[in-house]
Amino acid sequence: MQEESWRPDAIDTTVPSVARMYDYYLGGDDNYASDRVACEELLKAVPSTKVLAVNNRRFLRRVVRMLASDYGIRQFIDHGSGLPTQDNVHQVAQAVDRSSRVVYVDNDPIVLAHGRALLEENDRTAVIQADMRDTAGIFGHPETERLIDFDQPVAALFVSVLHCIPDESDPAGLVREVARRLVPGSFLVVCQLVSERPEIRKYVTDFMAEATGGHWGRVREQREVAAYLNGFEVLEPGLVEVSTWRPDNDLAPVQQTDEWIEWGGVARLV
Repeated sequence: MQEESWRPDAIDTTVPSVARMYDYYLGGDDNYASDRVACEELLKAVPSTKVLAVNNRRFLRRVVRMLASDYGIRQFIDHGSGLPTQDNVHQVAQAVDRSSRVVYVDNDPIVLAHGRALLEENDRTAVIQADMRDTAGIFGHPETERLIDFDQPVAALFVSVLHCIPDESDPAGLVREVARRLVPGSFLVVCQLVSERPEIRKYVTDFMAEATGGHWGRVREQREVAAYLNGFEVLEPGLVEVSTWRPDNDLAPVQQTDEWIEWGGVARLV
């Protein structure tokens, strides 16, 4: 899938973007009226959504810090990275070791523009515009080849993005295909939106599919996400609601509602 250079006319500001909606929930400024309207409408049905987004971002920071500090991971591929915010993957990883290298992947042209501006002077990071389902294209991209040594362990991140992939594109198969290309000692970080309430799954799935013009997959059940990591060594505490995954301390915020949650964890390839 060919990467496109960013152009102002490549962005349809009338159609909400998942990346920009997430940015709005995190308190960012890189969003448009259509994104904000969609976010506020979604909050009416699932009021915990904003807190969920914040807790998910905290999970990402904890995971990256742990992988860099405890397991010596120095290479990260962040699938569906979204817009830059505070404590991005490269900032967390490079705070542990300045040699850490990060490739950000997203298909939203505004992510490409903002990401490249942020990373202009950091030669150990890159942002590429690609469909995260195009594993061959991502792994063979010149920027990925420049930064990532696939003979060494890599952390492949799928944080709050697999719900954007429809069933026919086989999100579990995508995770397995990425894992197949990584050496032992690599890691998979996976979480996605789930709900055990059928009415919530249906409402949010239908709402987001319509709002984003079809750029959405499905809110799933925990058992479906667990299948993504079948056969891999899942680190303790296993697959959980992400605010409870190795919290920084006993006072760290915990998701208080269960309308829908971010659910997942970390697996090691052995």
